Parts: sequence; structure tokens; C-alpha cells
Amino acid sequence: MTVEQFLAATHAKSPTPGGGAVASAVGALSAALAGMVVSYSVGRKSLSAHEGTLRDADARLVRARGLMLALADEDAAAYGVVNELMRLPEDNPVRQADLPAALQAAVDAPMATAAAGVDLLRLMVELAPITNRMLRSDLGIAAVLAEATVAAARWNVLINAGSLAETARRELMGRIDGLQAKAGELRRGIEAACVQP
Repeated sequence: MTVEQFLAATHAKSPTPGGGAVASAVGALSAALAGMVVSYSVGRKSLSAHEGTLRDADARLVRARGLMLALADEDAAAYGVVNELMRLPEDNPVRQADLPAALQAAVDAPMATAAAGVDLLRLMVELAPITNRMLRSDLGIAAVLAEATVAAARWNVLINAGSLAETARRELMGRIDGLQAKAGELRRGIEAACVQP
């Protein structure tokens, strides 16, 4: 899809793409924007001591962007299955047999998205002191988007975990809340580094 097609499909009265795919797409934007910061840092004489680290970071950001897009597809597919099964009567044997695994898949995708968002933020912490200072606002925006990815993914975990057993639900919410807290901590650190003279 083009960006315009993705926006139109999101706007449409259709269950997918929904919030999960949007969360992952925001993560892909975050990785791309951080990649631009790295692109403007590679090859600079003043940053030559960090050239190897920057080139490695560039490759990691390309992979992160691809992962986020794959997770957007995975989330849309997982929710599509849940949506179809939920339309069946509660006593339908297909629904009873397939729904638990489908709900788990609908939780796994946003959990992976949140974890990937935190990984992005960890990389940006490394990049903040060694990248082109003229693009610090872009790195700050990339950090805000990565944190938003984690927060948005949390909503999808929350809504889908509601149908899981209580023990599994508590464990999942503990994990996702921990990821969101970590994302906020990392974003604040990146912003602090980006505003330093």
C-alpha cells in the first residue's frame, strides 16, 4: 500500500488495518527518521571516530523498519482471524477450538511491537551523543514516535488480554506495563541528550 492507501484503509469501516497495524507503522516511521539522522552522520569528519558504530546502527534501523512493517501485517492478520471467529455463535465448535490460539496471536503481535519499540529507543540512546547535532530534533521526534508505538501496542495487548485466563492476563499486563515504563524512561533520556548544547 502507498501511505495514502494505508490511511484510507485505516479510515474505512473495516477491522483491519486497525490500531495494531498503526502502532507498528508508527514504529517503522520512528526507525526511518532515526535512520535519516544516522545518514546525515555517516561520513562526517567530526564523527569519524564513530563511523563503525553509525554504519552498524544504520543496518539495525533498516532491519527495525522492516520488522515493524512485518508486525503491522502480522497484527492485521491476527485480528482478522479473531474478528471472523467472534462473529460465530459462542457454541460453534470452530470458534471454541480456534479462538484461544487466535487471541494469543492477537496479543503476541503487539507485545512484539512494544518490545521492538523499546529496542529502538535503546539504540537511540546510543546514537544521541554520536550523531549530527543539527538533526537532534529529528532524533527527539523519532524517540517520541517509538514511545508512542509502545503505548499504542499496550492498548492492543490490554483489549485482547481481556479474553485470556486471569493468570495469563496478569502476566502479560505486567510485561507490557514494564515495557511502557522503560520506553518513557528511555525517551526522556534521549530528549535530555538532544537538548544539551
